[in-house]
Amino acid sequence: MLSKKRKSLSIAFSTACLLIVVIAVSLSSYLLFNQDPFSPNILTLSIGLGVIFSFALYFWLNRQINKLLDAHLKELFKDFSAENEVLYQANEVIDLKELEKRVKEIVSKRKLEITTLKSQDAFRKEFLGNVAHELKTPLFTVQGYLSTLSDGALYDEKVNKKYITRASKGVNRLLYIVKDLDLLTQLETQNQALMISNFDIVEHVRNIFELLEIRAAKANISLEFDKDYLFPIEVHADEERIQQVMTNLIVNSIKYGKKKGTTEVRFEDVDEHTITVHIADNGEGISEEHLPRLFERFYRVDKSGSRKDGGSGLGLSIVKHIVEAHHQEIFVESKVDIGSQFSFTLDKATYSGDKT
Repeated sequence: MLSKKRKSLSIAFSTACLLIVVIAVSLSSYLLFNQDPFSPNILTLSIGLGVIFSFALYFWLNRQINKLLDAHLKELFKDFSAENEVLYQANEVIDLKELEKRVKEIVSKRKLEITTLKSQDAFRKEFLGNVAHELKTPLFTVQGYLSTLSDGALYDEKVNKKYITRASKGVNRLLYIVKDLDLLTQLETQNQALMISNFDIVEHVRNIFELLEIRAAKANISLEFDKDYLFPIEVHADEERIQQVMTNLIVNSIKYGKKKGTTEVRFEDVDEHTITVHIADNGEGISEEHLPRLFERFYRVDKSGSRKDGGSGLGLSIVKHIVEAHHQEIFVESKVDIGSQFSFTLDKATYSGDKT
């Protein structure tokens, strides 16, 4: 655009100069030499001199405008610190089209940065709101019971122990949330070292089934494998962290499962180095719109504000970060009223035999 305007200005000015030269030579010939200004000789001379002068003026004018624009543009973009190297190199003479291309690239980067910052700002606001919401309920609970106790209920044997117990549960919930936030921060900043070892994932899941057996029975949900695994399946991972992943996923399947439902665990070979662990249920399922954000901190599928059986709201986010800390991937598939399946990959043990 700038190049076209510059060229148009140069051509217009040169054409005007050409006309001026032709008129000047013609008038001079008439006034000085008393010759006909429209004679062929005079016209040819006038036009020739005008063309030569105009071409010389055109190139000179182009160069001057280019220098002027270059100086102004360098002054305009001197505040670009990182982009200075992109816009100009030392003593570089740059075409305006090339400059326009470079400026557009910088503008495009800026737009992307602004979009990213806006997205991060929205996420930050939502996160702070969610943290406040999660902490508010147990804090108000503890505050209410302690206020009642301090107002005299402490000496009432009918309620004092009950209120102290309930206040204690509120404190425990606060500690649970803070502990999960601390763990999540360590995982995100990679300050949580993994204790990698080889272990049998089948036996590992059996132990988790035993730990959650009573909870599953209360919800009338069966915990089972997809088939009988007669031989160990050795994996190479942090056993404690994988236990946390499996426990969180199985607990979620119990929370949101249907009465007389099933939570099923199965293992699938990806290749000779990797397996996939699947945890599937036939519960209430999750609508597709929520799936992309399911692993965000405090993200709620249920917007009403209720949360089944407590929980910190950080479980799935912690699961994702633990899996990614192992340089593995986690996936989710779900359909409303049909059920959900969470899957993640693990490395197979580097050797078979006794666990280390």
